[in-house]
Amino acid sequence: MDISLISISHKNAPLEVRARFAFPVEAQEELMRQVIARNIAEECVFISTCNRTEIYTYHACPGSNFIKMQALLFEFAGIQVEEEMGDYVRMYQGSKAIKHLFHVAAGLDSMVMGEDQILGQVKRAHEQAHQIGTCGVYLNTLFRYAVTAAKKVKTETDLSRTTVSMATMAIKAAEQGLGTLHGKKVMLIGASGKIGGVVLKNLQCIEGAEVCITSRNMSQAKEDHHHRITYQVMEYDNRYELMDEMDVIISATASPHYTVTYGKLSKVLKTEKPRVLIDLAVPIDIEAKVKQIPGVKRFDVDDFQELARVNNEKKQHEVQAADQILAEIQKDFERWMVFQLSLPKIEQLKKRMLEEAEKKGFERAIDKMLYKLRDHSEPSELYAFFSHMEEND
Repeated sequence: MDISLISISHKNAPLEVRARFAFPVEAQEELMRQVIARNIAEECVFISTCNRTEIYTYHACPGSNFIKMQALLFEFAGIQVEEEMGDYVRMYQGSKAIKHLFHVAAGLDSMVMGEDQILGQVKRAHEQAHQIGTCGVYLNTLFRYAVTAAKKVKTETDLSRTTVSMATMAIKAAEQGLGTLHGKKVMLIGASGKIGGVVLKNLQCIEGAEVCITSRNMSQAKEDHHHRITYQVMEYDNRYELMDEMDVIISATASPHYTVTYGKLSKVLKTEKPRVLIDLAVPIDIEAKVKQIPGVKRFDVDDFQELARVNNEKKQHEVQAADQILAEIQKDFERWMVFQLSLPKIEQLKKRMLEEAEKKGFERAIDKMLYKLRDHSEPSELYAFFSHMEEND
């Protein structure tokens, strides 16, 4: 019995590959249901972010589900057998899968080390699986331990004290591209989404920026008093009408279609000036070809690698402390799991000891158990066992 993981992330797959595995919520839930229905695993949790697609499973037969799991994933992605996609898939099992989740939840595996959004994404993935009934005792407990460990890292280290995220890097990229955002006009497409909402919060700090957001639900947008920044709201379908005025366009939606295309944008841009277009979506929102328009610089999530590298180097001194915290809580979880899996054997042992005690006395029953422990344990295990007993005397 074991926990397994299939991962496709920014560490081993480019944006165009990750986009093929960026499923909408309905497809994520159906895939998890199929994992159970096809007996690929007994439990399943699906994590999907702009930088990763990961499927955690629990199965009674360790390692037996990897081939079936990959085949199902490729089936949902519409990937043909002859396509060479195996190089982008990483598979983990047992302690390695558990350690990976702990690192993901704490932000140690993120492009931007220590970023805050990933913990919320892990929690939402767990809740999603719990709601549709694909998450049971083992993955429920694993994800609870991972969230606890991540929170402890955030409170006991400086890893997340200086908040850097994809959203803050988007603002920095725009500032670097234009020199300043003071007095600049910024259009944000997808402000009501998770990443878009964070971008809007970051824009609060830009003095003198004029912000326009698009919304498919105008009544909801007009009632939004959460953000202290003043912004103009316009219908999503009318977004191209204001683009010629804009200095920066940021798009962060979950749409499967382009929100900005080369053809439409090239027609509406009449004013010649530098512009920065930033795409924070996977699959991409802004057609890559727009960078051919004079004056336009386009960035997507993979273009932030250099900014992320500088941030990560500054935080390296905190990684060791975070690793120690995660390792200790991972050890606690693995102890729980070994004990949980051993409950039937423990019950059998208790039954045999009680029977032995009735026949030959309790002392003989304990002696027999200890001699069995001696005969079937490694010397190091025996030493640790008896040393621990001494410590608790």
